[in-house]
Amino acid sequence: MTDSLGHRMKFGVIAPSTNTSVQPEFDSMRPHGVTNHFSRIHIPDNPIRNDEDFKQLMVDIRAELMESVDRVMTCSPGALIMGMSAETFWDGLDGSVQLQKRVEKRAGVGVTMGSDACQAALRCYGQIKRIAVITPYMPVGDDQVKRFFSDCGYEVRRLKGLKCAGPQLIAHVGERELRDSLIELDGPDIEAIVQVGTNLAMARLAGIAEFWLDKPVIAINTATYWWALRQNGINDKIAGYGSLLMEH
Repeated sequence: MTDSLGHRMKFGVIAPSTNTSVQPEFDSMRPHGVTNHFSRIHIPDNPIRNDEDFKQLMVDIRAELMESVDRVMTCSPGALIMGMSAETFWDGLDGSVQLQKRVEKRAGVGVTMGSDACQAALRCYGQIKRIAVITPYMPVGDDQVKRFFSDCGYEVRRLKGLKCAGPQLIAHVGERELRDSLIELDGPDIEAIVQVGTNLAMARLAGIAEFWLDKPVIAINTATYWWALRQNGINDKIAGYGSLLMEH
């Protein structure tokens, strides 16, 4: 029997328990007949003051990840979306591929990840090679993001890590600060700007910024949800979040 609300697709979504941005942003981009069903990775909202604290955050996420997959699969989603990004970039392209394989094996359905979605989004805009990146991470996390994009053939010309002081506080970064970061990162040598960190609420701003920067600005929540839709044969055009969801 087809689900009455999710008759086109039921997505299971995995997100950290401290994340308050990815769920509302995904839901705002949801087409009719598609539903999102969140499972939370339980993590403490501990302060993040340095690289060691950030590494402990990753340990906390990994300890709970597969149990959150098991929980959401009890509603029989047709596909899974990773609504968290740092782990999807860890250990470069090979680490990303291996993580996807592990989660798909556990879930038994296809899995969309932010790391893969970002490179899929960049490919839509032609031969882009030189990018800038904004993250909420500490330097150890930034290094993993740079490694991933380098493995994929991109040159990260500039990166701004906001060094957010805790997992929940990432969502407190406002659009003015993000706008100023985009201006700081931009330049004639930059062909596209990518934002990672699913708790940074930047989907709306990225769409606006494309108009005044005149180049792709890819917010990871937009890219991830777009890629999940397209991978599952849902080609609806959705306004308000930039060219990716409207034109590709």
